[in-house]
Amino acid sequence: MNTIDWLGSIAATLTTASFIPQAWRVWRTRHTKDISLGMYTLFILGVVLWLFYGILLGSWPIIIANDITACLAGTVLAMKLHFDRNQFKLK
Repeated sequence: MNTIDWLGSIAATLTTASFIPQAWRVWRTRHTKDISLGMYTLFILGVVLWLFYGILLGSWPIIIANDITACLAGTVLAMKLHFDRNQFKLK
């Protein structure tokens, strides 16, 4: 790997890893009230487009990072939809 690939890989690792604490916290607390449904929906759509872009370029750092990010952000979005729905049933 060259310097540019290393830089992209480090950036991808950091931005992807940033979703781990959020996903863990939501899983642990079941609290999603303060998470924006619109933001996560748009973000995931953007990440999926980045994933397709990486596939078209054949850029593994872009492909791997956006695949993992889509899974993590998608998990948070799914938990938001699930926990918000269950929260309204309890009331």
